[in-house]
Amino acid sequence: MMSATGALAAERGEVIQSLWSGYGEIVRYGLTGVEIDSAVLKHVVFPSTVHHPRGWHNDLSHRRKVKSYEVEMAWYHDWAGRCDESCRVPHCYASETVGEEHLIVLEDLDGAGFPRRRSKLDLEGVQACLQWLAGFHASFIGEQPTGLWQTGTYWHLATRPDELAAMGDDAMRDAAPVIDSMLSTACFQTIVHGDAKLANFCFSADGGKVAAVDFQYVGGGCGMKDVAYFLGSCLSDQEQEQHEALLLECYFNYLRAALVRHAKPVDFDALKAEWRGLFPVAQADFYRFLIGWMPGHWKINDYNKRVAQAVIAAL
Repeated sequence: MMSATGALAAERGEVIQSLWSGYGEIVRYGLTGVEIDSAVLKHVVFPSTVHHPRGWHNDLSHRRKVKSYEVEMAWYHDWAGRCDESCRVPHCYASETVGEEHLIVLEDLDGAGFPRRRSKLDLEGVQACLQWLAGFHASFIGEQPTGLWQTGTYWHLATRPDELAAMGDDAMRDAAPVIDSMLSTACFQTIVHGDAKLANFCFSADGGKVAAVDFQYVGGGCGMKDVAYFLGSCLSDQEQEQHEALLLECYFNYLRAALVRHAKPVDFDALKAEWRGLFPVAQADFYRFLIGWMPGHWKINDYNKRVAQAVIAAL
């Protein structure tokens, strides 16, 4: 920590979060002798014994997590510096692998002007996050995800054979490869965050600006995968059904502006038509994961079930 930040002393502070399945922790350190008051250490330690909170643990699951941390290090080393203020991410001071441990020293977003965490959002808060996603997708439209997941998101089909096999919905199981292919072969591809849930956004004091963390599942994909997953993470089924059209229009307006700002030579009307049509497909894709992974999950509701059934019926 001292070497990465130039601090004269570093004192371990609060544990911000334990990593999923006991794979380490995220800790804030107080610093002295340097301009910044604190920094954050993401310390990944692969455990000898894993207790998965949902009971899903095997060698495939372990290898997926190991790769996710390797991808996150590659993200901060090779890609994160290309994010501007429209899609703010923490600065990475240093990253290092020591044996089987990964250490990433990151900017403390609390001290950088993003001290708020939200458990529920009003529409303005949702729009702030959609603006971040639009800026992120515009920044990397058409890019090859070198060093990242070839297909971003933690739920994509190729990494979830056990959940697919456990699924009780035969129609969804049969449709899953087609749904996956529709998203992965879309003409317009970008880099997706891959875990764009509300818990991974940090808000400014006034709530108007956001930054994002947790890039373990960043990789290639259709931007609608992030948008569908995000809206499902912060809105009830009734709220989503009521406000979805408005919020999608907001996202595409932000995306158009961001593409212009980055001077991306993209046929926006074609992009919007394709991605708007793929939004329910992205919803169905995540629904497929949920009903195989945890059929009683709170994110499963009548609305996303109806969307998934409509997608299957239209195939």
